[in-house]
Amino acid sequence: MRRLIRPVLTALSIAWLAASFAVLSSDHALAQQAGGAQQQLKQVALTQKQIDGVVAAQKEMDPIVAKLQANTKPDPKVIAQLEAIAKKNGFASYDEFNNVMDNISLVFGGIDPASKKYVGSEAVIKAQIAQVTADKKMSAKDKKEALDDLNGALKQPEPAVENKGNIDLVVKNFDKLAPMMGEDQQ
Repeated sequence: MRRLIRPVLTALSIAWLAASFAVLSSDHALAQQAGGAQQQLKQVALTQKQIDGVVAAQKEMDPIVAKLQANTKPDPKVIAQLEAIAKKNGFASYDEFNNVMDNISLVFGGIDPASKKYVGSEAVIKAQIAQVTADKKMSAKDKKEALDDLNGALKQPEPAVENKGNIDLVVKNFDKLAPMMGEDQQ
């Protein structure tokens, strides 16, 4: 059952991770969210240095982010800590770190965890729906919840990956990125 639930948890953890970084971004982004405007993903060409920086920074940021409460404005001291960690790991700012993380997440969400090949987020979600539907051991309540979440994700498609080189780079670094993206190694 763990193998069947794991993809669902991966999709949800990626969504949570992206949401948590969106909440923690600069005051400008917070003001945009409060005003109802949705922030668009600024797609950038990723580098190996950025991937390495994200992996290193994430290890330091996880304990800080884990203490934050949902739906509250982060303490300026916490934002300052996250800024410092981002800068220490090669980013100009925490906003740049978030943007790189969002670009990684965009690609990662479209990688089939079994084959480690990029198939697109829609194909991954459809495969997860099929796995959950076929799972006989999952409770009806959990199955309904998981299917509702996955079908909701399917109705909100991710933008196309503009920088095709990002796909190769994220696939190449899949094993490094998987633990921080919530993907257990088999």
